[in-house]
Amino acid sequence: MNRIDRISAILIQLQSRRVVKAADIAERFGISLRTVYRDVKTLEEAGVPLMGEAGVGYSIMDGYRLPPVMFTKEEATAFLTAEKFIEKLTDNSTTSYHRSAMDKIRAILRTAEKNTLEDLDGSIAVLKSHSQRRANNQDHIQTILSAIGQKRVLKLDYFAMHSQQQTSRMVEPVGIYYLDSYWHLIAYCRMRSDYRDFRLDRIKGINITDDEYSDQHPALKDYIDQTAREHKLETVIMRVKKKTYHYLTNQKYYNGFVSEVEVGDEWEMTFLTTSIEGFARWFMMFGDLATIITPDVLNERIQEIASAIVKK
Repeated sequence: MNRIDRISAILIQLQSRRVVKAADIAERFGISLRTVYRDVKTLEEAGVPLMGEAGVGYSIMDGYRLPPVMFTKEEATAFLTAEKFIEKLTDNSTTSYHRSAMDKIRAILRTAEKNTLEDLDGSIAVLKSHSQRRANNQDHIQTILSAIGQKRVLKLDYFAMHSQQQTSRMVEPVGIYYLDSYWHLIAYCRMRSDYRDFRLDRIKGINITDDEYSDQHPALKDYIDQTAREHKLETVIMRVKKKTYHYLTNQKYYNGFVSEVEVGDEWEMTFLTTSIEGFARWFMMFGDLATIITPDVLNERIQEIASAIVKK
């Protein structure tokens, strides 16, 4: 970051808080305290009404260069709530950009609204449950969105779980969505000549190419709705004892395996299946050492099959 951009960013940071310590500025921008003092002096010489107190920090006069657009307390609180979700459910780049945007929002608030946000900051939390996967989204979200905005082809190094192989793909990105702890990319895969769903944690490398695409792809929502209608996918979550897990081998991929997480002495596994009947009969092979968490209709069908077997 050049000095002009840094000084502008420092001004926004100063406007976004009641008091900002020199050490906090130095840490954020990776500069020395001496450089901070020099940058602050530059702002003062430019006419910015700064107040500084030794051991406390810098503050800026309330109402200084107040922009014409203002947010209400409720709107600012909604942004703060969204920030908590972004920090937990996206990636580092998206979190960084949102934090920068929040500084700009705080910068145009009056002191009373800033105080409200600071008081509420410790009263809002987003926690992950034990059953929720700890997904690594690989910091790819902003790269994908940039490619979509430029209509540029992406080069992916992708690890396919069903084949246990890594392949290189040229894809035309359509959109991204979040489902069950994971972010997904929907894109037209030139290698397969069809649309594919790529999970971000399995994208091992990603680059925006100079190749532009002009094809009109369906909107993300339309694609998801159409796929759901065509395949009538049903989400299945089950838990399997660890001593049984190795018996599943590659069969889990044939039954729509999506992800898994360790829970005590069990593995909690998520599937997307097109056939409740088929899944129920596969489950019967190891059902005494496993439990269906959802859906209820699958549990009911398993019980019906078991009852029919007993009656024979």
